[in-house]
Amino acid sequence: MAEWLTQNIISKTRCRCFRLAALSGGVFINPALTEPFGLTLIEAAASGLPIVATEDGGPRDIIKNCNNGYLVDPLDKELIANKCLAILNDKKNWQQLAEHGIAGVNEHYSWQAHADKYIKLIKPIIEKTEPLERMEMHRRSRLYRDRAIFSDLDQSLLGDLAHLPEFIRVLKENARCSSFGIATGRRLDSALKLIKANKIPVPDSLVTSLGTEIYYGSNLTRDTAWTDHIDHLWQPTKVRAILSGLHGLSLQPKLEQSRYKISYYYDAAKAMEVDEIRQLLMQYEQTVNVVFSFGQYLDIVPVRASKGLALRWYAEQWEIPLKHVLVAGGSGADEDMIRGNTLAVLVANRHNEELSDLIELERVYYAKQPYAGGILEAIKYYDFFRSCKVPEK
Repeated sequence: MAEWLTQNIISKTRCRCFRLAALSGGVFINPALTEPFGLTLIEAAASGLPIVATEDGGPRDIIKNCNNGYLVDPLDKELIANKCLAILNDKKNWQQLAEHGIAGVNEHYSWQAHADKYIKLIKPIIEKTEPLERMEMHRRSRLYRDRAIFSDLDQSLLGDLAHLPEFIRVLKENARCSSFGIATGRRLDSALKLIKANKIPVPDSLVTSLGTEIYYGSNLTRDTAWTDHIDHLWQPTKVRAILSGLHGLSLQPKLEQSRYKISYYYDAAKAMEVDEIRQLLMQYEQTVNVVFSFGQYLDIVPVRASKGLALRWYAEQWEIPLKHVLVAGGSGADEDMIRGNTLAVLVANRHNEELSDLIELERVYYAKQPYAGGILEAIKYYDFFRSCKVPEK
């Protein structure tokens, strides 16, 4: 701040000197051997002071645009003197150069001129760009709900099947006003196989591969706008190259990989700390999300992708307030899904170390029951369906 103020004072002082020189019919000489831009020349021109300047660098553009002086070889003393005299001894020429300088600065170097030029350059680019359009959803009353429940699959919903039938019954009873979503690290085919095996209703929204894919409805319509959105800055080949050869990291089978998810097994005894891996990727300018879960899985996904970001995309698409969304999780992969303005429950079988940072958060309920039983406990704790209603069409 102090440096900026100093430079501002110096600039104002120069301009006062330029104005005094202009009032006395003078000329500004800049015989520098090299001049990258030429701020002093622009200040002189704006003050109505003709210029004689080095033929190197920025002055060539300034005099071409403003036509308010002469270019000279800075080592040619005689030429410099002659150009100065040509200005000083010809009052008409001096006046023309002074007027050209003021007009040229207004046209080429004022903030308005800069903005106009910028808009002129980018307008053709904008006109050729197709805006990102989110997939249109033709909402019907039976699909458009007042609230939603989202749960991880393996470690939050499944595990202890004793309470699963009761959870499904509660979902069906409130299906007209509440939607149901699953957010999992599994691929679509793997998730569907597990859902079918456990006789879970097909969710209204299925977020798979750690939030890199979103599917809607019983027909599993893929949200292609989300895919386009997360593709930003994603360079999987470079990520694999950076992490190849690191001790304690080994790629999971091809079945666990996807276009927007790179999955590793993580051996804590041999591998560097997860934060160090994040720093390494940042050093190589890779903007990604690094997700660590269950103490042994490390996943790399695009910076715009995660379970939590996908959930919020869904809530915005369907105009469901986040305070009407109940999220169930139990591992580090669920952390950003739980953070924010949602209601949340950490089931009893949670990985405490990975989720220790959530202890101080409001709107997070720590269930005494594991798996589906913990979610049922949270539904009762929050009285989640008390004001549940079908919105008007």
